[in-house]
Amino acid sequence: MADRPEEIQGDARWRTAGDRIQTLLDATATGGAAVRERAEQLVREVVELYGASLSRIVELVDDPAIVERLATDDLVASLLLVHGLHPHDVYRRVSDALERVRPYLGSHGGDVGLLDIVEDTVRLRFTGSCTSCPSSAVTLELTVEDAIRAAAPEISSIEVVSSEAEAALIPAETLLAKVHSTGTAWHQVPELAELAPGEIGGFTVDGVSVLACRVGDQLYAYHDHCPACDESLAGAELHEERLSCPGCHAHFDVVHAGAGLDDHGAHLDPIPLLARDGVLSLAVPAEPMGAPA
Repeated sequence: MADRPEEIQGDARWRTAGDRIQTLLDATATGGAAVRERAEQLVREVVELYGASLSRIVELVDDPAIVERLATDDLVASLLLVHGLHPHDVYRRVSDALERVRPYLGSHGGDVGLLDIVEDTVRLRFTGSCTSCPSSAVTLELTVEDAIRAAAPEISSIEVVSSEAEAALIPAETLLAKVHSTGTAWHQVPELAELAPGEIGGFTVDGVSVLACRVGDQLYAYHDHCPACDESLAGAELHEERLSCPGCHAHFDVVHAGAGLDDHGAHLDPIPLLARDGVLSLAVPAEPMGAPA
């Protein structure tokens, strides 16, 4: 069942509450250091009050099934994490986060394995055909990083073990350098949920033209750009899993990372599309992920 509009708005509002609070705190700086200090103290008092109340609620519930339901609600889980009350350890939370994004990884022909967690570092191994496609690889790296950061904010670094025999470690900063260099940011797009099976929609998100479509129950998003003819995909047709460019009639598999189905070898540039705190969100980069550096 789709989320009701008022529920989506509520989730979206609280997801950005931290940013709004920080903006208000920054604004108090104009009143001088003393005003800023009092504002910060007020926020601390409110946070501690609600933390103590939440702790008492968890104690009074005394029902593992209910506590488990609280832990699986994105908004409540984020508060439990802030106050150190989440019932699952970091390994369980990271494992669950990877399970949630695994179907999305599979649509890009890839997968990820959790090797271990040492102190505040997660060690992963990516596998599958996505490793040979820079666009898909960057998309999956960003998706996995976001899932882990949300589930386990205490994680400070992510290391990826190469599938090569030497199993060299790749620092997360190096792995995600291309993602960060493009200025990627998550934007809420609940309107995409309105697309019907087989329907294509064009959207502009933070100045970026996006082509979204639904195949069955799954939504997919790509940059509105045909790599074969270098034109917009506006007016494209979708036949089951095959997208046809209206200009050059090139064909792409939208379910499998936009892989080209013709001899030109081109592929669409996918954009991560995930439900974050129950709200559909796009990770929109300033330029297509497949663009040359």
